[in-house]
Amino acid sequence: MYEQLARRKHALFVYFFIPGLALATWVTRTPAIRDGIEASIAQMGLVLLGLSIGSMTGVLGAGRLVGRHGTRWTSLLGLWLVLVSLLTMGLGTVLGQQLIVAMGLAFFGLGMGCAEIAINIDGAEVERQSGEPVLHTLHGCFSLGTLVGALLGYVLSNGGVHVAWHLGAVAFLIIPMIVRFWKHIPEGTGRAGQSPQTAEAADRPANVWNDPRVLLIGLIVFAMALSEGAANDWLPILMVDEHGFSQASGSLIFVAFAAAMTIVRFGGGQLLRRFGRVTVMRLCACLGALGIAFVVFGSHPALAAAAVFLWGIGASLGFPVALSAAGDGGEGAAERVKAVAIIGYVAMLVGPPMLGFLGEAHGLRSAMLLVLALVLVAAVIAPALRTHVTPPPRF
Repeated sequence: MYEQLARRKHALFVYFFIPGLALATWVTRTPAIRDGIEASIAQMGLVLLGLSIGSMTGVLGAGRLVGRHGTRWTSLLGLWLVLVSLLTMGLGTVLGQQLIVAMGLAFFGLGMGCAEIAINIDGAEVERQSGEPVLHTLHGCFSLGTLVGALLGYVLSNGGVHVAWHLGAVAFLIIPMIVRFWKHIPEGTGRAGQSPQTAEAADRPANVWNDPRVLLIGLIVFAMALSEGAANDWLPILMVDEHGFSQASGSLIFVAFAAAMTIVRFGGGQLLRRFGRVTVMRLCACLGALGIAFVVFGSHPALAAAAVFLWGIGASLGFPVALSAAGDGGEGAAERVKAVAIIGYVAMLVGPPMLGFLGEAHGLRSAMLLVLALVLVAAVIAPALRTHVTPPPRF
């Protein structure tokens, strides 16, 4: 039993790593992709709309797929779509076709939405079975993937490697990762009727949306996930266009963001045990807001680049801590986690393209003011994350 759980945990480490690697691969090359398809900021926002459409479809449909086919099948479908998306974006860049790149981003959003919901459900089940906090480490593996992808993107961008070769190489590197570990994800997890928790969630699909605590946690995760997603989608372009960095330097600055998230997520367990969710979340939100403010208002490029590290620290723990808080208590825990996860992934994957339209009208710096305001709101309402225990029923 212990060995099976350990193998399952290792498989989830890899399956969280893959989306992070794929995300950073195309994010670090967004300036080159934009130049290849000759897109303005508004046109780039329309291209990224493909990501929004795919993400909404994936996130909202993942629960039904998991309920019917289980987490293994859903996560495999999502990861293969992520792989296809990299090849499609590379082809679109070579051909200079914005529509093909948008289709690639739609595949990425669809795959990311399906895979992330499925592996988070699997991660929550591993956490329940092991009795140990696991989600922040799993999200740390996602951040580790973004760090590796960002470093690789910097090296290849600085070396003049064409973006299509870069995306294609990473796609083929992902293949053995998927094939090697899929069998360690148990079949049937999350499938309707497989567990009392699943049946209970199916009986109460709408109640969680009337819970004020769930809505407050949802607002926190929306703010923090949007902060992460805004950096993922726009940070390299923001640094190139607004602060005068080269494309390679923009990729390197994204490495600093990914490194900050990775370090804090892997060390987050000790921080949470010592200081608690509310204090840690407030600290993260305040540091993130400070970093975003320096990037938005700073006039010195070096200061803006250094502030990205604070931005990464601030965005690091919002998602996993919110998921853990949503899972407090017994009744309806699975449905609460699903609701908060949907809000988070909508913010992270759908929100950033909307920032592109604001950026076209008012500049990317000004668009980030919305992110800054929401992060400050998250700091204020952080007490919603306090450990909540459902009282026993009265007879």
